[in-house]
Order: sequence, then C-alpha cells, then structure tokens
Amino acid sequence: MKRLAIILVLLLLSMAASAFAAEDPFGSAVKGALDTFTEGCKKELTTFCKGVVPGESRVLACLYAHQDKLSPRCEYALYDSAAQLDRAVNAFTYAASECQDDLESYCAEIEPGGGRLRECLKKNEAKVSDRCKTALKDVGAE
Repeated sequence: MKRLAIILVLLLLSMAASAFAAEDPFGSAVKGALDTFTEGCKKELTTFCKGVVPGESRVLACLYAHQDKLSPRCEYALYDSAAQLDRAVNAFTYAASECQDDLESYCAEIEPGGGRLRECLKKNEAKVSDRCKTALKDVGAE
C-alpha cells in the first residue's frame, strides 16, 4: 500500500504541477499538495535524490528506490498530498459534471485550459444553470 501511495502521489504531482495555473482553485489545490509533499519530504529529496533532474518520473523512481528509508514525516506528507489531490479531483469532477450541459451549450468551441472554460461560463453567467452556478460556488471557482 505504501508503494502505491508513493507512486500515485508523485505521478499525479509531477503531471499536474505544470498543467494548472495557481490562480484557479484546482491549480491551487495541486500546488498545495505539491508544497506539502516537497516540504514533508525535503530531507529525502535532498539526501537521496539531490542529483536527480526532475521530469519523466525520475524523482518518483528515486524515492521508490529508497522507500525503505523514508521518514514518517515524508510518508505522512505523501498520504496527506494524496488526500489533498483526491479532494481536488473530486471537486473538479463535481463541478465538471454539474456544468456539463452548460459547457456543451455555451462553451463547446472553447479550448480547455488556462481558465478559458471558467471565463466562458462567467461570460454566459445569465444563461448558466443554477446547479452549475452552485457547483462552481461550492468548489470556489465562481
């Protein structure tokens, strides 16, 4: 189970950290999880993986190779990061599900990324369904 958590968190963090802008709620959650991980595993990253060039899961491979030497603090940071990411993904999924019809109706031609879909929904706020507005408010993306 410990191996799976390490793999999951590091893989998600490595992929997601650059994919989302920090000014959007999902990007902020990903940044928070990344900060939790890097702070909690600072000793391990500098001790075991200091010469590892980030990218292509090299940091993941390094920590995986030293998993038997991870401190309890680092292990906790991994699990806490995983929980933060889980909450962020659930919030994102909830908002996307509740806004699906609105996105298809008003934003079908908009390329996802960079907050463009959220801006499209804001631009069409008068026409957007109440359930979508509520979901966006619930996840802090209004």
